[in-house]
Amino acid sequence: MRIAILSAKPDLYSTQRLLGAIHARGHEGCVINHLNCQMMIEGGRPSVLYEGEELSSFDAIVPRIGASVTDYGCAVVRQFEMMNVFTTGKSQAIMRSRNKLRSLQVLSKAGVGLPKTMFANHPKNGDVTQLIKLVGGPPVVIKLLEGTQGIGVVLAESIKTAKSTIEAFYGLKKNVLVQEFIAEAKGSDIRAFVVGSRVVGAIKRQGLDGEFRSNLHRGGNAVSIQLTADEEQTAISAARALGLKVAGVDMLPSERGPLVLEVNSSPGLEGIETATGVDIAAEIIAYIEEKIKADEGDTVGV
Repeated sequence: MRIAILSAKPDLYSTQRLLGAIHARGHEGCVINHLNCQMMIEGGRPSVLYEGEELSSFDAIVPRIGASVTDYGCAVVRQFEMMNVFTTGKSQAIMRSRNKLRSLQVLSKAGVGLPKTMFANHPKNGDVTQLIKLVGGPPVVIKLLEGTQGIGVVLAESIKTAKSTIEAFYGLKKNVLVQEFIAEAKGSDIRAFVVGSRVVGAIKRQGLDGEFRSNLHRGGNAVSIQLTADEEQTAISAARALGLKVAGVDMLPSERGPLVLEVNSSPGLEGIETATGVDIAAEIIAYIEEKIKADEGDTVGV
């Protein structure tokens, strides 16, 4: 098979691990910077051009689309979809997961456990107080809709702090979510890595002392864990609800069960592979093999 990894940063650990797994399993692989792709849109013959050459004969792509270039990256993924190239991440699913509000709405409808979350259009002072009370605070967590890797996430210990933080974000013309603080999580969360319809690895991430964010990019540490049946099913259900076949599902342990914080459509491999010893990259390529073989079988049977 010919498999392309769509990545603007070919030297990243995750990109190199995927490329290595493609070659190790006997396939032809390459890295394509999706930002340098051009799309030819014409009746009945969509195509993608890269460095002046038309890309063809790919069996599959693995999108590694950065949050800051979601729109263009997803347009490239969509173009490959129209060319009937298999993708581990559909463009619509990536777009859906990148919008925090939209993804929470989808997860809520699917019945997935979530922290109480409020969203309003530039509320006035009295409305801000009401929002905070409705999610059980203070303290409350205030999140930028477009924040990633723990950036744009603030813990407000009082109503006064929450109000000033929200006003500051609104002053920058940024939309925010107000979310309940899960104290019993004690600065930790769970990252479950879903491939296909199963969890292939899971870690518990613990933030630094005094830090409620557990992101590894913020200096947290990770250890391998065995998920409970409830945690495993929650992770699988969350990825399925958003239409993601490869996903990192972040959850908080709580007294009422696992609560999903976010579903990442381009989860990093380094932290979870290091902590668990699981070859996550190989699991992703094996999933591609399985799906393409199944599709070929369906075609033969027609």
